[in-house]
Amino acid sequence: MAVACEVFAERWTPLILRELLAGSEHFNEIHRGVPLMSRALLTRRLRQLEETGVIERSCTTRERGHRYTLTPAGQEFRPVLEALGCWGQRWTVRVQRHNLDAGFLMWNVRRRIDRERLPDHRIVACFRFTGIPRMYRGPTVFWLMLEKNAVEICVEDPGVEIDLVVDADLAAMTSVWLGDARFEDALRSKAVRLQGARRLTDAFPSWLKLSHFAPVARPRAANDPARDAIEIEASPRADTAARRRSPRASKSGSRAPFPS
Repeated sequence: MAVACEVFAERWTPLILRELLAGSEHFNEIHRGVPLMSRALLTRRLRQLEETGVIERSCTTRERGHRYTLTPAGQEFRPVLEALGCWGQRWTVRVQRHNLDAGFLMWNVRRRIDRERLPDHRIVACFRFTGIPRMYRGPTVFWLMLEKNAVEICVEDPGVEIDLVVDADLAAMTSVWLGDARFEDALRSKAVRLQGARRLTDAFPSWLKLSHFAPVARPRAANDPARDAIEIEASPRADTAARRRSPRASKSGSRAPFPS
């Protein structure tokens, strides 16, 4: 146990493993999933995990850099991380405005789109967030390029026509994502607003798979601090629609069936 903890329990290591299990394979992809970790420290951790036989590194053929994948030893951490994620979903205060990160939320939204439900043609969705923590320095507007074969995200205007606009309070959208609030309640309270063709705004909630841990039930207590931490009605999962149309994505593809 002590030796295993030396490998697994280093700060950031469980989050790096989560990213690898979720399908991230390249350095920049992994770093997007641990945005508060310095690139130098991530490099060091990846090297340590390689030395302990948890990951392996290979050269990529078409681009500079390396590809990181889990070895069988690394794959064995999956149930450990699954249990850790379920515990966090059940017992921690998940939505605290000062800890919110729009970029991290959208990175996870990108890989949890139900592509089978998307229309046959490309949809460009623009997400615009308000209620941003004062200390947050990242982007607040994102574009998702939604297609059946891939989902891409970018933080600069791609210069193409927008099909769907999502204006959202960051805490409200995060609460929906984590399963603490229903999408229909966020729409009703106007904490989230949709603009675009009616067929798209009606379908949009069904495209979001939500967090891998959203279905995990949490204990109900009269003074549950998590209920005070969000600003719209708390309740399981999401499903529903809303409204109409307006404004005007580059990195990474979609993957993966794990912790987000």
